[in-house]
Amino acid sequence: MHCRNRSFGWVFATRMIGIISLLIAIVLANILTHYMANGVFQSGVSFINGNFWLLMLIAVILFIGAIFAVFPFPFNLPAPIIRAFGSVFCIAFILEVFTWVDGIASTHLYSMFWLLSFILVPLVFLIVLASGYFEIMREIWWHPSTEIPGEPQEPEGVKTGAGAMSGLPDGDAKSWEEIGSEFRLMLYDLIHRFRQEIKRKP
Repeated sequence: MHCRNRSFGWVFATRMIGIISLLIAIVLANILTHYMANGVFQSGVSFINGNFWLLMLIAVILFIGAIFAVFPFPFNLPAPIIRAFGSVFCIAFILEVFTWVDGIASTHLYSMFWLLSFILVPLVFLIVLASGYFEIMREIWWHPSTEIPGEPQEPEGVKTGAGAMSGLPDGDAKSWEEIGSEFRLMLYDLIHRFRQEIKRKP
């Protein structure tokens, strides 16, 4: 989630510029239909007009997902879910594109992709969802926030985060007990990070 490294104002402005640019492009395309007699162009503009609200829905969903991604943990947790639903609507739009292509070129792309969509839709949804939460967890794990004044410090000598090791040098094999110990330390880091983010809120 690269939006997390940007300010709220930057993400809001760039996404709004993108939506406005899309609207301007659609308006210009409709104006050009009065001056261009190309059948494919006319058909393409009619297709865009017919799927205008689907395009707007996709743009708004991705816009909301980007806004949530800017917020700190745990308020960015809805972002992967929103983006996953946005990916489903993107596949729906691609299906509409194939329907339009079939209408002008008789390629039968829609029938082939329609069958694949039963696999692609849940697969893409899960991939977007999993990758989004992985990015959130990775950011928490590798970029912990600074300690808040008054927050209880960890006992000296206890290692957390990516450097939590059992004293073995890098490259040495770890036992299952050591892996379990590191997993418990990771859970401690996540809970500790959650408490920090909650206390930061006014």
